[in-house]
Amino acid sequence: MINEILEEEYMVIPKNFLFIGHHAIDTIIRFKQKRKPSLGGTVTFGSLALKTYTNSTKISIISNLGLQNFSKSLLKHFSDKSIDFSGVKMLETDNTNFELDYSNHSRKLTLKSCSPKLIFEDIPEKFLSNPPSILVLAPLCNEISLEYVSKVVKRYPNTYIGIDLQGFIRYIDDEGEVSYVRDEVIISNMIKIINLIGDRLILKGSEVEMKLLSNHKEPQKIMDYFKKFENKAIYIMTMGETGSLILKNGENLLKIPAYKPKRVLDETGAGDVYLTIFLYELMNSNMTWDDIKKSAHLASAAASFLVEKKGPKGFETRKRILKRVASKNYIN
Repeated sequence: MINEILEEEYMVIPKNFLFIGHHAIDTIIRFKQKRKPSLGGTVTFGSLALKTYTNSTKISIISNLGLQNFSKSLLKHFSDKSIDFSGVKMLETDNTNFELDYSNHSRKLTLKSCSPKLIFEDIPEKFLSNPPSILVLAPLCNEISLEYVSKVVKRYPNTYIGIDLQGFIRYIDDEGEVSYVRDEVIISNMIKIINLIGDRLILKGSEVEMKLLSNHKEPQKIMDYFKKFENKAIYIMTMGETGSLILKNGENLLKIPAYKPKRVLDETGAGDVYLTIFLYELMNSNMTWDDIKKSAHLASAAASFLVEKKGPKGFETRKRILKRVASKNYIN
């Protein structure tokens, strides 16, 4: 399979990606040392990773950006990247701001402030009249509602929709502490979203998030849970150093290894990079189960580069990622 990835003639069909969700300011604490705030969120990591990976794709973002506690200098990462920001509303409010405290192989996440929720009617007409090839819905603090998703699905009847589960099912208490408590209203809404999107869905969640949604603990039972939806959606569970699992009804469960990075400096955003590269590769394939496996290997290798650098910087070209895939240097 690996040799096939390297030897096949890679025919790129130009695709149009639209990311929807908040940009975040991440304040990361590792070993009790606080780093300078950096730009975070799936729309950040996903769009920048994709732009480094390929120049053949048009990338656009829809977001609300609060300017009261946001330094525009953080947007330097997007300079000269030709990423369309015309759907980003600059507001005189606080921006979405997270504190991420890493210790003992765990992460405590606290929401310090949050930009206003996204409103479907605020989507610029040019995005409504020109449907994207891929729509990535990636909320951070429940800023994308069930109603919003419902309107998007109706407006884009032929678009594949990637979902990052995290911001859809997070429970955030009055103090801003983010936890994965099973809230039945939140779970019910997520089930409705899965059913709404159906065969066009590619859903990615971490092991913690997928456990919460499925209400199961064992990996096999977690993945089996998604068979109940009786659609042809693709379900991905990322598990850090253990790799990832991928399910599609009617196919054998895929186990994808994690690739060994040269070092680990910052795990933030690894899942975002995985999802985006997977979606890109999938859309440039025939979408067979073997194609899905190839796409996942490239996504896993791309994520392994991301953790080698701090902040939104560890992005690599497809050429370098292919070399890591060919190395077969897995963690397990």
